[in-house]
Amino acid sequence: MFEKRAGKPKQEEFWVATTELPRATPEKFYRRVNATLAEMGFAEAVWAICKSAYADVSKGGRPGIDPVVYLKMIMVGFFENLPSERAIASRCEDSLSIRAFLGYGVTEATPDHSSLSVIRDRLSVEQMELIHGELLKALRAHGLLKGRQLGIDASVIEANASLRALESRNTEENYWDYVKRLAAEAGVDPNDVKAVRRFDKKRKGRKTSNDDWKNPHDPEAKVGRTKDGATDMTYKPEHVSDLETGAIIHAEVRLGDEADNDESLCERVMTAVDVLEGVMPDVPPEKLARELAADEGYFAIGPISELQACGVRTIIGDPQAERRRLDKMTEEERRAWQRARRAVRSQSGKAALRRRGEHLERAFCHVLDHGKLRRATLRGQENLTKRFKLGALSYNLSLLMRHLIGVGTPKQAQAGVGAAFGALLYRLLRFTCSFLVNLLAVERRSPRFPSQPFPASAGRGFSTGC
Repeated sequence: MFEKRAGKPKQEEFWVATTELPRATPEKFYRRVNATLAEMGFAEAVWAICKSAYADVSKGGRPGIDPVVYLKMIMVGFFENLPSERAIASRCEDSLSIRAFLGYGVTEATPDHSSLSVIRDRLSVEQMELIHGELLKALRAHGLLKGRQLGIDASVIEANASLRALESRNTEENYWDYVKRLAAEAGVDPNDVKAVRRFDKKRKGRKTSNDDWKNPHDPEAKVGRTKDGATDMTYKPEHVSDLETGAIIHAEVRLGDEADNDESLCERVMTAVDVLEGVMPDVPPEKLARELAADEGYFAIGPISELQACGVRTIIGDPQAERRRLDKMTEEERRAWQRARRAVRSQSGKAALRRRGEHLERAFCHVLDHGKLRRATLRGQENLTKRFKLGALSYNLSLLMRHLIGVGTPKQAQAGVGAAFGALLYRLLRFTCSFLVNLLAVERRSPRFPSQPFPASAGRGFSTGC
């Protein structure tokens, strides 16, 4: 039988000895993560970087939450595929293993999701970048950061905003009220919702321009295409990665209507080069970022000319190569176009483009899809940039753990244990089958079976089949 718990009126003991409480011990994967962070001096570096964002406790006030705890909670969100800070706080509160990973006992309260928002607002983007640099130094120490060949790519984040809440930038009129007014002027009943929707779809000059409309709850979100092709409010995450190792060097979130190949392309690439110079001070600057690979959406004559002037070999295909009017270009632009064309057609360029598709698309899959950042729960470009940078930091940590122990997430570690047990069981069964078949072959060759000799190859063949 079992003890009924629902509606139980019995009064439990008010005091419970701490020795009777369950022990909070981290899983093996989280123990290895803690050991790795301690070995690289992560906590000390973070305390030094974040010191200016915290007030001196000696002057009064309550001590703030350790920023290392905040970063570890964001890592838990990446490892456990949690979509929001509220879900991260709930998971950290419920799990004894994660409590131990954060350094909290069973009787201690873990940070609330509102505290995560406070810490995120307190730390600046520059401080997040410096913290990311500390992990890049650890990757460099283990040979996982080269800095010679770079790749750049962008994706889409669905903003935490709705198209239905759009307002006109000039009149602050709601979009649906605007459509109903036009429908009434065209003789359509504005109270008939279906008729108004049909009118909106078929009316001439229908265009939802970011110059005319905005979302009042997130003015920086832009109307654009999502990953599945639908129209929604979006942002554009972009990162620069090392093509030889896959490590993310620089990550940021841009506005959804900004083009990949705008005039700031060279500046964004040079920002990644500055990060490399800070992480790899012993490497001459001219040996960093020797090549840059990107898809055709990044092709523009002006930015490519600037990158080549900085000594960067651009491996970016021209989508208009067959229709490009070279006679309308200047001599400098023509030379830049020809150098980019030769780089794309070369064997090394084709190999770099393959690595770009492998490493950058994989990073977006891990950070945005599996890391649950594809649909934003925060608002504003700065908040999303901070969150995306920490997602890139967690991805680099996963890359480091995969190099050190062979697995990059707790689920992968659990699956590895099951796979190892399955492989051991398979080998044991194979050995048993082979032993029994060979024993049977010896018995068939004995004098007890003189008229039916057992073929010598049969046992080996059956053994191989098992």
